Amino acid sequence: MWDNPRLLNMTANCLFAAAIVILGFALTQLLVTSPLFPLREITVKGDLAHTGRSDLEIATRGRVAGNFFAADLGAIRTGLEQIAWVRRADVRRVWPDRVEVTLEEHVALARWGDAGLVNTFGERFAGQTEAALPMFAGPPRTEGEVTRRYRQYAQALMPLGSSLERVILTPRFAWQLRLASGLSIELGRDLPNDSADGRLARFIAAYPHTLGRIALRHEYVDLRYPNGFALRVPEFERSGAAKAKG
Repeated sequence: MWDNPRLLNMTANCLFAAAIVILGFALTQLLVTSPLFPLREITVKGDLAHTGRSDLEIATRGRVAGNFFAADLGAIRTGLEQIAWVRRADVRRVWPDRVEVTLEEHVALARWGDAGLVNTFGERFAGQTEAALPMFAGPPRTEGEVTRRYRQYAQALMPLGSSLERVILTPRFAWQLRLASGLSIELGRDLPNDSADGRLARFIAAYPHTLGRIALRHEYVDLRYPNGFALRVPEFERSGAAKAKG
């Protein structure tokens, strides 16, 4: 061995590499345990309308430990993203003694059923608000599609002069809409040769020449017909009932 220069060089290189690894480990341990690098401050940035100081304190309690190098940024991020109104948290170290947190809050677009809200990305979250919002409902994991249809249908329905206040996707994947005027629209399911979007477009195109000329309030319209639609008008129903009694 001692008269083999190649083997001696390989052995020396291995020992040198091992020494570097041991030294690196020792330095890392020194950094994460040293009192010379205390973590003195956590700053929070972001446009926060629903997240208060107490929420932040509860979310980070027990998660901020160790010095500047030892602080577990992943644990801090996880705690912050458990706050109901926080959509995303970005956490980073800022030399020499600070952790900076940037929070992005959910922006509520609609209510989801009896509990929870849906944000502008079509994501459901557990926030609460007293704001007047449209109502969404649908099977599990359909929040994104319901949000997309809401935007599409709200834009399409603007010529009717009333905002869209409810979008429901039934368990059978049929679409139901309700306008602020009180008009309910039964769109039905998407069929291979007759989509719900197409039926709504035909109805809106025909509206000025048909229902738009009727002065009476429309309560319900059923678009699940290939060549037309059915209409319910409360005044017609009441007058019919009166005639039947007479």
